[in-house]
Amino acid sequence: MSFRAASPTDPDARELIVEYFAERAAGFPGDYRPVLPGPDAFREPDGVLLLIEHSERGLIGCGAVRRIADGPAGPRFEIKHVYTRPAARGLGAGRLLIEELEARARSWGARELLLDTHHTLEAAASLYARTGFEQIEPYNDNPNATRWYAKTLA
Repeated sequence: MSFRAASPTDPDARELIVEYFAERAAGFPGDYRPVLPGPDAFREPDGVLLLIEHSERGLIGCGAVRRIADGPAGPRFEIKHVYTRPAARGLGAGRLLIEELEARARSWGARELLLDTHHTLEAAASLYARTGFEQIEPYNDNPNATRWYAKTLA
């Protein structure tokens, strides 16, 4: 598997993000309100959107990280839009993606990673726990989130 940085307006990126939002809308109870990221949402060195490419299966997923307001420990980055296509789940792409996003955030000085998710996404919660995230109190007012996670970086 390999990663390719892309703008949210890149056709491949847009396709994956739209799939991600459609899957969330179908699975979340109530009103789901997605916001498509603009072209400046994930620009290095304050963020990046990565596409995951598999040598045999092609484009299989995406995820992003972006800098948000600093916290008590210093620079904080937020992980967003982690998605793996259903046919590619179980290949370890999600874990590799989280590790790559963390490495990039570290290279830009991150001291803490944050993310939010929905309680219906149990596989995501398991992935976040396996990669060192701990559940925390809400750090934002995302109307689609019901769980918030953080990971302190050394």
